[in-house]
Amino acid sequence: MVSRVIPVDPFDLVIFGGTGDLAQRKILPALFRRYCAGQWPADVQIIGAARGDHSPDKFREIVAKSLHQHVPNRSKDTETLSEFLKRIDYVPLDAKSDNGWASLAGRLKDNRIRAFYFSVGPSLFGPLAERIRTHDMVTRHTRIVVEKPFGHDLDSARALNATLAAHFEEGQIYRIDHYLGKETVQNLMAVRFGNMLFEPLWNSQYVDHIQITVAETVGIDGREEYYERSGAMRDMVQNHLMQLLCLIAMEPPAKFDPDAVRDEKLKVIRALDPVEPHHIVRGQFAAGLDGLGYREVVGNPRSTTESYVALKTHISNWRWAGTPFYLRTGKRLVARSSVINVMFKDAPHSIFGEEAGRHANALSIRLQPNEGITLKVTIKEPGPGGMRLIDVPLDMSFAEALGPENQDPPDAYERLVMDVIRGNQTLFMRGDEVEAAWAWTDPVIAGWQARGDVPKPYESGSTGPGDAELLMKRDGRLWQGIKP
Repeated sequence: MVSRVIPVDPFDLVIFGGTGDLAQRKILPALFRRYCAGQWPADVQIIGAARGDHSPDKFREIVAKSLHQHVPNRSKDTETLSEFLKRIDYVPLDAKSDNGWASLAGRLKDNRIRAFYFSVGPSLFGPLAERIRTHDMVTRHTRIVVEKPFGHDLDSARALNATLAAHFEEGQIYRIDHYLGKETVQNLMAVRFGNMLFEPLWNSQYVDHIQITVAETVGIDGREEYYERSGAMRDMVQNHLMQLLCLIAMEPPAKFDPDAVRDEKLKVIRALDPVEPHHIVRGQFAAGLDGLGYREVVGNPRSTTESYVALKTHISNWRWAGTPFYLRTGKRLVARSSVINVMFKDAPHSIFGEEAGRHANALSIRLQPNEGITLKVTIKEPGPGGMRLIDVPLDMSFAEALGPENQDPPDAYERLVMDVIRGNQTLFMRGDEVEAAWAWTDPVIAGWQARGDVPKPYESGSTGPGDAELLMKRDGRLWQGIKP
């Protein structure tokens, strides 16, 4: 099966922070892959913009080096790489002064899409938005892309939204969460709303509970200052896990339309119950054979910032009343794994007797790595003798089901950047959605700060602190294993 490439209209894309890590590691490689796929028209222009006083040729050298590192196979095609680099330009400028802005404005072409990617810290969002406006670069085809964090709390998120709204319409603002660009995340909507099989069962009558896990093996190296200010709750739960929770729990939208989808997600966030103090576990990775502990990494022996969070919450609506949602995320865990597990209830009555054991169906949606979907069903164990039941997976991995050409699915940034150019905001967060997520998150953080809670240490390479296991065991449940 070969994926269909839908060409986009001509565009100019300006990447503020073009020499930075995100631009070089994710954005530019994603653009190169889309160029290789033939999705661009001939006269596309990509302009890097940063404080560094580089010439366009020097910037092209930087980009080529990055592509050799992050897209090694495709960048070996020297002719394709050369043609791509011809579309790359660079302008030195200062976000907080007028230096370089006239030069940037002069490079932009009229009567085409203009996208400005804010691959910089949030403190520069306001100055950039203001100067784009004051230098007359805003047209009806202008879009801006802003990366998380979208504020540090509710007040700062409101202030940031107000700053952007002073210069752009909401329909021009694309708040990007790369998790929503993952193929499996989008397939979650297809599985739910494109199949009659699951939707009748997608409620508290049949679902026992839902687990959402985002586990990482990496630590916080290179992000110490940011992470010490934010922690796992702000860095991961408030955005990434919240978005996954919304997609798994929301009502069917009337149509696959940006505002229709985001309206339903917003309803989920607003229906979330507050998290009880005994329903949250915070952890901090300790020193081990594989490296320093969290406190040593950040240089603060008394740090109370969490690198791990596990929590239990409920959604107070008709569909999910009484069904718990368990969320967990952490650094330096045993494996890199992002998965949603929908755990169905036991059959109401077993005709096979106690010796057959308890069995229930489970739907696992793997976001990374090895993207795919597994449905666990109960069958008879082969062999003579009594009726012995076992659970087996019906497994669909993208690589196997869709053919070898899909073994390397598009990176999330490929989809999201092209959606910006297409003007499709379905997979981007709306301002009220961001604020609602902070309104739920802030009291959780304020609660543990008021109590003086200290994160529980956990061994690097483990599944997290033991208290997270107790969080489930108290309810007679178990976390599904974190598997690579």
